[in-house]
Order: sequence, then C-alpha cells, then structure tokens
Amino acid sequence: MKKMMIAASFAASLAAAPLMADGHANTVTLQLQWVTQSQFAGYYVAQDKGFYEEEGLDVTILPGGPDIAPPQVLAGGGADAMLNWMPSALAAREKGLPVVNIAQPFKTSGLMLTCWKDTGITEVADFKGKTIGVWFFGNEYPFLSWMSQEGISTEGGEDGVTVLKQGFNVDPLLQREADCISTMTYNEYGQVLDAGVNPDELVTFKYEDQGVATLEDGIYVLEENLEDPVFVDKMVRFVRASMKGWKYAEENPEEAGGIVVENDETGAQSEEAQIRMMKEIAKLTAGSDGSLDEADYQRTVDTLLAGGSDPVISKAPEGAWTSVITDQALQ
Repeated sequence: MKKMMIAASFAASLAAAPLMADGHANTVTLQLQWVTQSQFAGYYVAQDKGFYEEEGLDVTILPGGPDIAPPQVLAGGGADAMLNWMPSALAAREKGLPVVNIAQPFKTSGLMLTCWKDTGITEVADFKGKTIGVWFFGNEYPFLSWMSQEGISTEGGEDGVTVLKQGFNVDPLLQREADCISTMTYNEYGQVLDAGVNPDELVTFKYEDQGVATLEDGIYVLEENLEDPVFVDKMVRFVRASMKGWKYAEENPEEAGGIVVENDETGAQSEEAQIRMMKEIAKLTAGSDGSLDEADYQRTVDTLLAGGSDPVISKAPEGAWTSVITDQALQ
C-alpha cells in the first residue's frame, strides 16, 4: 500500500510539473535534502498545524534519500523549492544551475567530527596520519576546505589525512575503520552513543567552534522563477508559514518529534530518537527568523574560497541569495 502511495505521489508530482511551470498560485512542492526526520520538522509542523493552509497554500513535501539530488529535482521542475547546504548550492550555481537562497532557517551548523580519544587526537594538528570518514555528494566541501586552510593534505600519508568515503552511518568509527567520522550534533553523534559508546571515550570538533562552519539547510529556488510575481507571492507565504512551523517546533520538541514520525512513510523513525533530534535541531534554528545573515553568508563563501589549489568555488558568487522573500514574509 505504501509503495502504491509513494508511486502515486511520484506520478502526481510529475503531473504537477507543468502546473508549476505556469506558476500555479497556491501549490508548493518542497524537496527535502534527506529522509523524513526532525531535521525538517518545521515544514511538517507547518503542514500539520494548518499554517500553510492559513496562507492559502497546498504544500507537498518530498522526502530525499541517498539517490535523490535536490538540485537535479529543482532543475527538472520536480519541485518549486529545495533544501540544501550552501556549499552544495553554491557549487551547483557555479556549475551553471542558477539556484538562489531565499531563506535561511538554520542559523548555526550541526556538523562535527567525532573521534576516538584513545587515538591521541586532542587538536586538529593530530589529524595527520589518521583516517577520517567524510560524507560526499556535496557534503565533503566544508571538510576539504577546512583541511586546506590548516595546510593538511587529504591525500593520505604521515603528514596528511586519509579520507574514507563515509556512508550515512557510524559503522566506520564503531568498527575502527576510521579514527574520526563526520557526525551531525542532532543525528549520528546520538547513534554512536546508542551503540554503547561513552561520551568520555570520544573527542569532538564542531565546525562552528573551528570557525569553518558553512550554512546548512537553506531554502533555494531557481533564479528565473523570482521574476514571476505570482511565484514570489507564493514563496513569501511559504516562508512565513514555514518559519511559524519552525518556531513552534523549537518550543514544542516532543510534539514536533511526534508529527515527524506520523509523516514518516517508511516507518523507520522512532519517536524517542526524533524528539532527541528535535531538541538538538532547536539549537541550530534558534535565533533565526528565516532571513539570511550577510556575515554568515560571507563566512561561508570565504571558507569555500579558501580551498587552496582545489577550492569548492573559484570566485565569489553573485546573486546567490536574496532578501526579497524574507523582507516581505517578516513584515
């Protein structure tokens, strides 16, 4: 039944693509960056609590996954808006896909490296000669940029780090294939603890604390659509309702976690884990009203440009974000 529903919703989303091209005034399709989880609670809460409905919107939320690249979905007309980490979005923009950040619900980064303490790692310099698990598909950019700034090669050897392409799990750490792995404060770190590891056995390096954090989970649309006043109006209402959902989720993590589990068609998520995740996510959305802080944007760009001989982006982007939507949404 679920497979049929997913197939039907996929067929419906394809059928909706021509409608979106016509700038359908009140329908919004949002492509998530990953599977249904509390990382996206604000959108599910906005839908569940009727905040989208209050704005006259009919919103479809499409879960992501390992085989789904949000920029491709956006480019193909399968969604009006996508969620993306800014390094991935800016790299896509430089490669010719004109995506624009219209809102930034996440104020701070949840990305960190989690290492075994018994490897002797106490500071970044100790990464040399070690194996570090890194996610790819656009998520590797902050790490590569950070190592470049530190002058640490990512080609292995005694003076460099050996980069292990990490799947979206914590096995490389638990199985001692890696000395450190990439974790999110709200997700994989908890999975390591759930596996019976004591926090005292670990040492963590938050990108935020290292000054190399880049913006995560922004809302992006195609530049050409921003020339359509009907689309702009739709996005203003969407961002306003979404931020209302985010603030509600921050204040009501238990309820928000429950709403996320209700929306998980795979049945894979547990309420306990989603509530824990929501409490961590709330720390990242705290202080954001949805508008992009120019200093945060500049830090992201500077971090990405500091990639030495192999930077994520080769020049400062132009037109990569706009405050047009949030200026109106926050009035």
